Amino acid sequence: MTSRRSSRAPVALLLLIGMFVATMAGTLIAAKQSVAEVARVPDVASVLSPPSSTVENFLLVGSDSRAGSDPNSPDYGGIGSADQTTGARSDTIMVLRRDRATGEAALLSIPRDLWVEIAGTGRKNRINSAFGEGPAVLVQTVQQSLGIPIHHYVEIDFSGFKSLVDAIGGVELCFLYPTRDKNTGLDVPEPGCFVMDGVQALAYARSRYFEQFIDGEWQVDGTADIGRTKRQQDFVNRALQGAVADVKTNPFNAGRVIDEAGQAISIDDELNLFQMASSLRGAVASGLQPKSLPVRGDTIDGKSVLLLSDGADEVLAFFAGS
Repeated sequence: MTSRRSSRAPVALLLLIGMFVATMAGTLIAAKQSVAEVARVPDVASVLSPPSSTVENFLLVGSDSRAGSDPNSPDYGGIGSADQTTGARSDTIMVLRRDRATGEAALLSIPRDLWVEIAGTGRKNRINSAFGEGPAVLVQTVQQSLGIPIHHYVEIDFSGFKSLVDAIGGVELCFLYPTRDKNTGLDVPEPGCFVMDGVQALAYARSRYFEQFIDGEWQVDGTADIGRTKRQQDFVNRALQGAVADVKTNPFNAGRVIDEAGQAISIDDELNLFQMASSLRGAVASGLQPKSLPVRGDTIDGKSVLLLSDGADEVLAFFAGS
C-alpha cells in the first residue's frame, strides 16, 4: 500500500470508465477493437427480460472462480487454485438500475446468503449457489425469486478483478482504525488513506470477517455479509466518482485500461458496451444511489442464511420499475 491520494475504478464497472476515457481521449477505434474481443456468456441472452419502458437493469456478478490463479501471487495461499476449489460461485451480486426517464442510477447489493428458490431446481438454497448451475440460472433466480427484471449481464472473476484494479493504478480506501481479515489476507496496520493494489483490493472486497483495532482490542464487525455488501457499494461509488475526475487529467491511460477490461470481463450477447457507457455516463458522474435489501438472519437445514424482511417489497418494486 502507498499513501497516494487518488481514487480509481472498481470491478466490472471499470469497463464503463474505460469507455469514458476512450471517448474523451479520442481513442474510439482502439476501444472498439478491444470491445469486439470481450468474451460473451452463452445461453444468458435467451433468459433476459425484454426491454422495459421504465428501467434498464444490469446484473453485475463477481465470480469466485480460481481459473487462471497465479501460484506466484501473494494471495495464492488464501485463494488457492482451480483444482483446490473447483467450479465457481457468485461471490458478489449487484443490480445496477438505470431510470430511463431521468437517467439516474441506483445500485443494489444482493447478499450471497439470501435464501431463495433456485430457478429450475424446485429447491431452496443460498442465492450464490445459483451461479454454480450456470449464469442463466442465476439470472432466472433473480428474476423469479426477487421479481427484478434483468436486461443485461456482466461478470468478472478474481483474476480479472485484480488485473483491472492494477491496470488503473489501484483503488484508494480510507480506514479509521487498523483493519484486518485473517481469512482474506486484508491487513491495514494503521489508520489512513491508502491506494490498494489488485491483491489488497480483492482482500477488502471479499472480507466477511472484518475486524478493527479499537480501544486496544480487535473488534469483529458482526454484520458479516451485510457489512461486506455495504463496503462494496461504497467501494464502487466513491471509486467511480474519483475515476471520472481522473479521466480529465489522465486521458492517455485509456488504451491499457480498455485492453485489460476487454480481457477481464464476460457479458451477454445482447449488450452493447458503448451504448451502456453512454447511457450511464451522467449517472456515474452524479453518483450511484446505494440501496440496501432489508433482511434478517435465520438458520435453515443447519445453514446460516438471510431472509427478506420488512421493507424488502418496496426495494424490490423499485428495481422492478413499479
